Amino acid sequence: MVEQLFGSKTRVKLLQLFFSNPNRSFFVREITRKIEEQINSVRRELANLLSAGIISSENTNNKLFYEVNQKYEFYKPLSEIFGKPKTKAVIDKIAVKDENQSIKAIGNIDLVIYTGQFTRDESSGIDMLIVGDVNPTQVIKYISDLEARENREIRYTVMKPDEYAYRNQIKDRFLSIVLSSKKQVILDKNNVLTPSVNKKETIKKPQDKE
Repeated sequence: MVEQLFGSKTRVKLLQLFFSNPNRSFFVREITRKIEEQINSVRRELANLLSAGIISSENTNNKLFYEVNQKYEFYKPLSEIFGKPKTKAVIDKIAVKDENQSIKAIGNIDLVIYTGQFTRDESSGIDMLIVGDVNPTQVIKYISDLEARENREIRYTVMKPDEYAYRNQIKDRFLSIVLSSKKQVILDKNNVLTPSVNKKETIKKPQDKE
């Protein structure tokens, strides 16, 4: 049904990939691998989406990268359909992995951000920030699996929640740069990027004792 409405199976998969990954850029062979479709079909549908203004492209280091155009006139309604999965019927048989499930396996995670290579913004100096109480062994396994899927080395930083809160409060330079960089928020369990203005907290240094 969805394929009939939007023209083709490949186009539906592309829309799901782009709208569920705002701010993230992909090159053609990476897209082909992720949605498991033939490269000629992918190229054809990318050209269609480009001509419609739904996605944009940019050449970096002799590679053509594509990402969703968040200024597109109908970005919001399309995001409601093809963004983070809401109903299985919309995304049935679409081969896009949901990072939330595998991330949750590494511990009690509050926040995960993609930046750096994922969004083509090297200002942060890292590709991934993880905030939470993690199992170090599971983190190593998760990063190793992610590197295998992405076919690249992932530079990552892990912070405990109290360390993140303290460094955020004192406007730590490293964290400020990461948060101001072009990023994709994979998980924000407690809305730590948009804390309630009415919530009052006493934030201690990570080393402080009760």
